[in-house]
Amino acid sequence: MEQGSRYDQPGQTRPGGRTARVRAAVLRAAGDALAEHGFDRLDLADVARRAGVGRTTVYRRWATPAGLVADLLVEMATESLPRTESGSLLDDLRANARLVCRTLADPRQGPLFKAVIAAATADEDAAAALRRFYATRIAEWAPCVEQAVARGELPSGTDPHEVVAAVSAPLYYRLLASGDPLDEAAADRAAAAAAAAARAGAFVSP
Repeated sequence: MEQGSRYDQPGQTRPGGRTARVRAAVLRAAGDALAEHGFDRLDLADVARRAGVGRTTVYRRWATPAGLVADLLVEMATESLPRTESGSLLDDLRANARLVCRTLADPRQGPLFKAVIAAATADEDAAAALRRFYATRIAEWAPCVEQAVARGELPSGTDPHEVVAAVSAPLYYRLLASGDPLDEAAADRAAAAAAAAARAGAFVSP
Protein backbone atom coordinates (compact mmCIF):
# COMPACT_ATOMS: atom_id res chain seq x y z
CA MET A 1 0.00 0.00 0.00
CA GLU A 2 0.99 3.58 -0.37
CA GLN A 3 3.19 5.14 2.26
CA GLY A 4 1.12 6.49 5.12
CA SER A 5 -2.09 4.64 4.22
CA ARG A 6 -4.02 3.25 7.18
CA TYR A 7 -4.02 -0.07 5.31
CA ASP A 8 -0.31 -0.35 4.66
CA GLN A 9 0.46 -2.77 7.50
CA PRO A 10 -1.65 -5.72 6.29
CA GLY A 11 -0.69 -5.13 2.69
CA GLN A 12 3.02 -4.75 3.27
CA THR A 13 3.89 -7.22 6.01
CA ARG A 14 4.18 -10.97 5.63
CA PRO A 15 4.03 -12.02 9.27
CA GLY A 16 4.43 -15.63 10.29
CA GLY A 17 2.75 -17.82 12.86
CA ARG A 18 -0.65 -17.02 14.28
CA THR A 19 -0.80 -13.54 12.71
CA ALA A 20 -0.39 -15.03 9.26
CA ARG A 21 -3.05 -17.65 9.95
CA VAL A 22 -5.49 -15.02 11.18
CA ARG A 23 -4.88 -12.86 8.11
CA ALA A 24 -5.36 -15.80 5.76
CA ALA A 25 -8.58 -16.86 7.50
CA VAL A 26 -9.99 -13.33 7.45
CA LEU A 27 -9.15 -12.80 3.78
CA ARG A 28 -10.74 -16.13 2.83
CA ALA A 29 -13.83 -15.18 4.79
CA ALA A 30 -13.91 -11.73 3.19
CA GLY A 31 -13.69 -13.27 -0.28
CA ASP A 32 -16.56 -15.63 0.53
CA ALA A 33 -18.70 -12.82 1.89
CA LEU A 34 -18.01 -10.60 -1.11
CA ALA A 35 -18.84 -13.39 -3.54
CA GLU A 36 -22.11 -14.12 -1.73
CA HIS A 37 -23.39 -10.64 -0.91
CA GLY A 38 -21.29 -8.01 -2.71
CA PHE A 39 -19.44 -5.02 -1.32
CA ASP A 40 -22.49 -3.11 -0.12
CA ARG A 41 -23.28 -5.84 2.41
CA LEU A 42 -19.71 -6.60 3.48
CA ASP A 43 -19.70 -6.44 7.28
CA LEU A 44 -16.55 -6.76 9.36
CA ALA A 45 -18.38 -8.49 12.20
CA ASP A 46 -19.72 -11.11 9.78
CA VAL A 47 -16.23 -11.61 8.35
CA ALA A 48 -14.84 -12.11 11.85
CA ARG A 49 -17.54 -14.68 12.60
CA ARG A 50 -16.85 -16.57 9.37
CA ALA A 51 -13.10 -16.53 10.05
CA GLY A 52 -13.49 -17.62 13.67
CA VAL A 53 -11.59 -14.63 15.05
CA GLY A 54 -12.50 -11.80 17.39
CA ARG A 55 -14.22 -8.74 15.99
CA THR A 56 -11.69 -6.50 17.70
CA THR A 57 -8.89 -8.14 15.71
CA VAL A 58 -10.62 -7.44 12.42
CA TYR A 59 -11.63 -3.87 13.27
CA ARG A 60 -8.19 -3.01 14.61
CA ARG A 61 -6.31 -4.48 11.66
CA TRP A 62 -8.52 -3.47 8.71
CA ALA A 63 -10.74 -0.67 10.12
CA THR A 64 -13.24 -0.59 7.23
CA PRO A 65 -14.70 -2.91 4.57
CA ALA A 66 -12.75 -1.01 1.92
CA GLY A 67 -9.52 -1.59 3.84
CA LEU A 68 -10.26 -5.30 3.93
CA VAL A 69 -10.93 -5.34 0.19
CA ALA A 70 -7.66 -3.50 -0.44
CA ASP A 71 -5.71 -6.15 1.47
CA LEU A 72 -7.60 -8.94 -0.28
CA LEU A 73 -6.48 -7.52 -3.63
CA VAL A 74 -2.87 -7.57 -2.45
CA GLU A 75 -3.25 -11.25 -1.64
CA MET A 76 -5.01 -12.04 -4.92
CA ALA A 77 -2.19 -10.44 -6.90
CA THR A 78 0.46 -12.56 -5.19
CA GLU A 79 -1.53 -15.78 -5.62
CA SER A 80 -2.40 -15.41 -9.32
CA LEU A 81 -1.04 -18.06 -11.65
CA PRO A 82 2.19 -17.24 -13.52
CA ARG A 83 2.25 -16.74 -17.27
CA THR A 84 2.90 -19.43 -19.83
CA GLU A 85 5.33 -18.99 -22.73
CA SER A 86 4.81 -20.93 -25.95
CA GLY A 87 7.09 -19.03 -28.32
CA SER A 88 4.06 -17.71 -30.22
CA LEU A 89 2.40 -14.37 -29.50
CA LEU A 90 -1.09 -15.64 -30.34
CA ASP A 91 -0.73 -18.75 -28.21
CA ASP A 92 0.58 -16.72 -25.27
CA LEU A 93 -2.25 -14.19 -25.51
CA ARG A 94 -4.76 -17.00 -25.88
CA ALA A 95 -3.44 -18.61 -22.68
CA ASN A 96 -3.80 -15.28 -20.90
CA ALA A 97 -7.33 -14.75 -22.19
CA ARG A 98 -8.44 -18.25 -21.24
CA LEU A 99 -7.04 -17.79 -17.74
CA VAL A 100 -8.95 -14.51 -17.36
CA CYS A 101 -12.11 -16.14 -18.72
CA ARG A 102 -11.92 -19.09 -16.36
CA THR A 103 -11.43 -16.73 -13.43
CA LEU A 104 -14.31 -14.42 -14.33
CA ALA A 105 -16.66 -17.31 -15.15
CA ASP A 106 -15.92 -19.08 -11.87
CA PRO A 107 -19.00 -19.07 -9.59
CA ARG A 108 -16.95 -17.63 -6.73
CA GLN A 109 -14.30 -15.56 -8.47
CA GLY A 110 -16.64 -13.81 -10.89
CA PRO A 111 -18.88 -12.31 -8.19
CA LEU A 112 -15.78 -11.58 -6.12
CA PHE A 113 -14.27 -9.48 -8.91
CA LYS A 114 -17.56 -7.63 -9.38
CA ALA A 115 -17.56 -6.84 -5.67
CA VAL A 116 -13.99 -5.55 -5.52
CA ILE A 117 -14.60 -3.39 -8.59
CA ALA A 118 -17.67 -1.98 -6.85
CA ALA A 119 -15.53 -1.27 -3.79
CA ALA A 120 -13.01 0.56 -5.96
CA THR A 121 -15.71 2.92 -7.19
CA ALA A 122 -16.50 3.92 -3.61
CA ASP A 123 -13.12 4.15 -1.90
CA GLU A 124 -9.80 5.51 -3.12
CA ASP A 125 -7.71 3.03 -1.14
CA ALA A 126 -9.61 0.14 -2.70
CA ALA A 127 -9.26 1.79 -6.12
CA ALA A 128 -5.49 2.16 -5.66
CA ALA A 129 -5.27 -1.49 -4.60
CA LEU A 130 -7.24 -2.55 -7.69
CA ARG A 131 -4.91 -0.57 -9.94
CA ARG A 132 -1.92 -2.23 -8.32
CA PHE A 133 -3.52 -5.64 -8.74
CA TYR A 134 -3.96 -5.17 -12.48
CA ALA A 135 -0.54 -3.57 -12.86
CA THR A 136 0.95 -6.67 -11.24
CA ARG A 137 -0.95 -9.05 -13.51
CA ILE A 138 -0.17 -7.09 -16.68
CA ALA A 139 3.51 -6.90 -15.74
CA GLU A 140 3.53 -10.68 -15.28
CA TRP A 141 2.39 -11.22 -18.90
CA ALA A 142 4.17 -8.28 -20.57
CA PRO A 143 7.36 -10.32 -21.29
CA CYS A 144 5.35 -12.45 -23.75
CA VAL A 145 4.85 -9.33 -25.86
CA GLU A 146 8.44 -8.18 -25.39
CA GLN A 147 9.64 -11.55 -26.65
CA ALA A 148 7.33 -11.28 -29.66
CA VAL A 149 8.93 -7.93 -30.50
CA ALA A 150 12.38 -9.50 -30.16
CA ARG A 151 11.33 -12.35 -32.50
CA GLY A 152 10.09 -9.86 -35.08
CA GLU A 153 6.43 -10.80 -34.66
CA LEU A 154 5.52 -7.28 -33.61
CA PRO A 155 6.76 -3.81 -34.59
CA SER A 156 9.50 -2.24 -32.54
CA GLY A 157 8.09 0.13 -29.94
CA THR A 158 4.98 -1.94 -29.23
CA ASP A 159 3.75 -1.23 -25.71
CA PRO A 160 3.47 -4.65 -24.03
CA HIS A 161 1.22 -3.41 -21.25
CA GLU A 162 -1.31 -2.04 -23.73
CA VAL A 163 -1.38 -5.34 -25.63
CA VAL A 164 -2.03 -7.40 -22.50
CA ALA A 165 -4.71 -4.96 -21.31
CA ALA A 166 -6.41 -5.22 -24.71
CA VAL A 167 -6.77 -8.96 -24.25
CA SER A 168 -8.70 -8.80 -20.99
CA ALA A 169 -10.73 -5.62 -21.62
CA PRO A 170 -13.50 -7.25 -23.73
CA LEU A 171 -13.76 -10.08 -21.21
CA TYR A 172 -14.37 -7.65 -18.35
CA TYR A 173 -16.95 -5.92 -20.57
CA ARG A 174 -18.80 -9.24 -20.75
CA LEU A 175 -18.61 -9.66 -16.99
CA LEU A 176 -19.71 -6.15 -16.06
CA ALA A 177 -21.84 -4.89 -18.93
CA SER A 178 -23.10 -7.18 -21.67
CA GLY A 179 -23.56 -10.43 -19.78
CA ASP A 180 -22.45 -12.38 -22.85
CA PRO A 181 -20.89 -15.81 -22.22
CA LEU A 182 -17.38 -15.98 -20.81
CA ASP A 183 -16.11 -19.06 -22.60
CA GLU A 184 -13.10 -20.21 -24.57
CA ALA A 185 -14.56 -18.85 -27.81
CA ALA A 186 -14.76 -15.37 -26.27
CA ALA A 187 -11.24 -15.73 -24.89
CA ASP A 188 -9.83 -16.81 -28.25
CA ARG A 189 -11.54 -13.93 -30.06
CA ALA A 190 -10.14 -11.43 -27.57
CA ALA A 191 -6.64 -12.84 -27.97
CA ALA A 192 -6.85 -12.89 -31.79
CA ALA A 193 -8.13 -9.32 -31.91
CA ALA A 194 -5.36 -8.05 -29.63
CA ALA A 195 -2.71 -9.95 -31.60
CA ALA A 196 -3.99 -8.62 -34.94
CA ALA A 197 -4.08 -5.05 -33.65
CA ALA A 198 -0.59 -5.41 -32.23
CA ARG A 199 0.80 -6.75 -35.52
CA ALA A 200 -0.80 -3.80 -37.32
CA GLY A 201 1.05 -1.38 -35.06
CA ALA A 202 -1.95 -0.21 -33.04
CA PHE A 203 0.04 -0.37 -29.80
CA VAL A 204 3.27 1.25 -30.94
CA SER A 205 4.07 4.08 -28.56
CA PRO A 206 4.34 7.52 -30.18
